[in-house]
Amino acid sequence: MKDQFVVPARLRTTSFVLMAIGLLTFVIGLFAADTTLFWAGLLQNSAFFTLVVLASTFFIAATTLAQGGWQMSFRRVMEAISMAVPVLAIIMVIVIGFLVIGHKTGVYAWTDANMVAHDEVLKSKSAFLSTGFVMTATVIILGLWSFFTIRLRKMSIQEDGWDLKPETGKRILWRGTVWCGGFMVVYVLSVGSTTPWIWLMNIDPHWFSTMYSWYTFVSSFVSGIALITLFVVYLKKQGYLPFVTQEHLHDLGKFLFAFSIFWTYLWFSQYMLIWYANIPDETVYFVPRVRGEWRPIFFLNLLINFVTPFLILMKRDSKRNYTTVVFMCIVIITGHWIDFWQMVMPGSVHHLHFPIFELGIGAGFIGLIIYLVSTNLTKAPLTVKNHPYLKESILHHT
Repeated sequence: MKDQFVVPARLRTTSFVLMAIGLLTFVIGLFAADTTLFWAGLLQNSAFFTLVVLASTFFIAATTLAQGGWQMSFRRVMEAISMAVPVLAIIMVIVIGFLVIGHKTGVYAWTDANMVAHDEVLKSKSAFLSTGFVMTATVIILGLWSFFTIRLRKMSIQEDGWDLKPETGKRILWRGTVWCGGFMVVYVLSVGSTTPWIWLMNIDPHWFSTMYSWYTFVSSFVSGIALITLFVVYLKKQGYLPFVTQEHLHDLGKFLFAFSIFWTYLWFSQYMLIWYANIPDETVYFVPRVRGEWRPIFFLNLLINFVTPFLILMKRDSKRNYTTVVFMCIVIITGHWIDFWQMVMPGSVHHLHFPIFELGIGAGFIGLIIYLVSTNLTKAPLTVKNHPYLKESILHHT
């Protein structure tokens, strides 16, 4: 059984090429691009890809707490993806630091002290919209994400050396439940609440939505499932993951289908409620997106992230077809990247433009993720050895 991953030269070369494109774009943007566009593009990509790789840690925690066993045959894939979190967290801290401490007011208007002094709304939010609060919260949140991610990974590798006694199995399940429960508390209080407000919603400081964090969570989570699926299919095609079958692919396809619909529910609910209430403090966010030049992008989201997954993944056979699922994973990640793009740009850059700079930076992040994931896949066997739910995964049938 091929259980020890070796990085193919072609995959490593691809990651280096993509990272080189990202680095070149960064250097050009640093000296030639519009300052606001430069930092807005960095914020969009770093926030999106950090939340996408964090979705793997969340998926591990959620399935552990639900006592799920079907995913154990490819758990090491999720662990390898999650290990990109600490690296992207460092990038995120640097980007937020420059935006907040460096007073890049084109992105975060509330960092302009003069504007805050003459704006009653911003003045009333000054305790929350402040350099100290945003930086402290960012460092603590990213630190906790990294800590729990590394801890869960180390525990999993450590358990490969344990025995198969019933008492050992109970210990594995118990400590997994405790640590995953701790992570879920942090995740819900951050991704499910404060983090999207701090990083993204504050770009439009006069606007607020109680559904924004859930909307951001679902967008990043379904993209995270798509990323997991892409690596699972790739490894399967390379002759690894012998216990992964069409049954597992089918369940991953169900997640892609279900959370695409859930994203649409939140997309519609947030828009419909604000449109119906017609309160200026809320509609200010949607005016440039629905009535301005961003209108095509706003509704393109619905076509890519709902209509396409709904029509293609509705059938059972499509969720069990490797080619179809891979195509849909690429579509979903691209669609939600565009979603994050239109969440960031209208409130910072304002004008509609072709995202050549943002795409270049995004290519760099993709290359970095491929490199980090492939490297971490080599550091442990691809199949967990002694987890009591492994047999359930091997025999899984949907």
